[in-house]
Amino acid sequence: MQMIGQSKTQSIEQSQQQRLKQFILEESRAAGFELVAITRPDAIPLAEERLRQYLALGRHASMDWMQETEERRASPQALWPQVRSIIVLAMNYGPDSDPLAVLSQRDKAAISVYAQNRDYHDIIKGKLKGVASRFASRAAGEDLKVFVDTAPVMEKPLAEAAGLGWQGKHTNLVSRSHGSWLFLGTIFTTAELPADSPEADHCGSCRACLDVCPTNAFPAPYQLDARRCISYLTIEHKEPIAFEFRKAMGNRIYGCDDCLAVCPWNKFAETARETKLQARDDLRSPSLASLLTLDDAAFRTLFSGSPIKRIGRDRFLRNVLIACGNSGETALIDAVQNHLSDPSPLVRGAAIWALSELMDQDRFAALHMRYAAQENHADVLTEWRNAVKNQS
Repeated sequence: MQMIGQSKTQSIEQSQQQRLKQFILEESRAAGFELVAITRPDAIPLAEERLRQYLALGRHASMDWMQETEERRASPQALWPQVRSIIVLAMNYGPDSDPLAVLSQRDKAAISVYAQNRDYHDIIKGKLKGVASRFASRAAGEDLKVFVDTAPVMEKPLAEAAGLGWQGKHTNLVSRSHGSWLFLGTIFTTAELPADSPEADHCGSCRACLDVCPTNAFPAPYQLDARRCISYLTIEHKEPIAFEFRKAMGNRIYGCDDCLAVCPWNKFAETARETKLQARDDLRSPSLASLLTLDDAAFRTLFSGSPIKRIGRDRFLRNVLIACGNSGETALIDAVQNHLSDPSPLVRGAAIWALSELMDQDRFAALHMRYAAQENHADVLTEWRNAVKNQS
């Protein structure tokens, strides 16, 4: 009789858990998440060693926060010991046109698809909090925490374990139904929920994402070296960009979509349904000339609510000036030259390189004589020396 009673109790608990799971699925989809699934906090046992190797090789570059949060990042239980289930949600941000087309328009700027409108952190977190609030009301007595790329959570391995997709050879999540254009968020909860099955890898022999990378940032399939990645260089890297990567950047001024865009699974991708994730017309392919005119106030106004605002005007102009140097547009010379007097050494240095690419040797030599004597910043003087040397 005791066994029958236990079995009946377990059956009731499982039924309640299933209803709770169905509730969270329905609420998530109603909030605009295309994909949602559940995994266990112990479902990514290999993540810890892979993270340790990644950090040991220095492939996180200057992102010291990854090393500082290594222990909590490696294990969901280390981040929150009480977690029993992890709800992983994905929202599609697919573009409505080919994001690589702008790369051939050298007088235009290429901005990563995800940054052509509002900051996804704000959008996803707002929607997650709404879902979590309704879930908390239904799952009385259970605690939960919401994360969107701002805490040490390994969203992509968790998404794979939950069955939303698999981490492709470019290390990003790929979905059979939505391709590569997905934002991820997670809800950690103390509630016990039925877990979904992990997704298998469907990359096969394809290596399109590896071969398209302009800077060879993939030392091997499923491995990324941030030190060579244009997304890292244009967004996270705070110093002058190494000479070896500048020409490869082309006109990419914020992020890089190449490895995502060429994935064959994007044939199933759809245009983003969320209006705030659809591209603003003025950020689809803005002219380099217009971006060169931005002072700090204009930069903040143009990118209000955008993730681009986070990198600041100086880093942004560094990227724009490198794109100018790659453009071959001599009409930009005067506007670029104006930045030789910019207060920021980072901007002045990038302007020097751009002018060395746009000017003939005699004109650049004359410019060097005029400005270099006035310079006292070591990085900028190094830019002058290298630029003159490269022109010789």
